[in-house]
Amino acid sequence: MGVFKKLFGGGKKVSKETAETRGDHMPDLKIPVDEKFTIYFKKNGGKFIYCEDFAEVSEALKNIISENDWQNHLFYSLDPRLETKFASENLQFTDNRKESNIFFTTCEHLVAHNGSILVCSNQIKEKKLDELPSNLVVFATTSQLVDSISEALKIIKERYQKNIPNNITTLKHFQPTAENKDDFLSYGSASKNVYLLLLEDF
Repeated sequence: MGVFKKLFGGGKKVSKETAETRGDHMPDLKIPVDEKFTIYFKKNGGKFIYCEDFAEVSEALKNIISENDWQNHLFYSLDPRLETKFASENLQFTDNRKESNIFFTTCEHLVAHNGSILVCSNQIKEKKLDELPSNLVVFATTSQLVDSISEALKIIKERYQKNIPNNITTLKHFQPTAENKDDFLSYGSASKNVYLLLLEDF
């Protein structure tokens, strides 16, 4: 994806300059979905790492673990497919929330309109966001980017048809804000330390 390569220089973290030079009350950006997501996700306080291949995902994950001294920590996961995909990364997984302060997950969609991460029972079962650990590592792909929540919900409805997952919610507040209590789709939310590993798959 050309925009990501321009922003990240191939696997590098995005500069904060674009997001921080815009005022809070400026009109919505008429820019591509990927760039819009990057701006709002960073504004929300998320830490974003774009990866061109899985080798870069692996390297980024190692850096996150080193940066936070998580070498001997268990990773809380509710998705066996994710555990299989990262089986070669020497991570120790647990499905017991009390044993970990790191939640490792996938998502359904990345929503550009507000820089949020949409999850459902496929990722978090029946748990509320405030029941999850304060540290989140999210693995997603560029094909999961959508412009709006309504677009994401439409795709979910088409994909799952008669087996639509429940507990659909968004991870949006990666730092304390006055808006937390006003966002009904983030009910039960608490600010999280969020890392997004985004793999190019277009």
